[in-house]
Amino acid sequence: MKEFVVCYTLENEIRREKIIKEMDVKKEDVVQEILDKIANQSYYFAKGEQGVYWIDSSSIRYIRVMDEQPLSKYQYN
Repeated sequence: MKEFVVCYTLENEIRREKIIKEMDVKKEDVVQEILDKIANQSYYFAKGEQGVYWIDSSSIRYIRVMDEQPLSKYQYN
């Protein structure tokens, strides 16, 4: 498993979300998944360190997917 950190720059704040994917998933795939989510939904859930929160798609100004990190099999249970 890999962990991706997505950083959303909104109109008035910055939010981070951690996404765990299979080892064969690339950074570009995660970016495309996020872009599809933004295009199809006005609001959606994001899971961050502070818990789950709503993101308004229209308030997103910039998205960055940070370096992926492989997780050991004990970290994602």
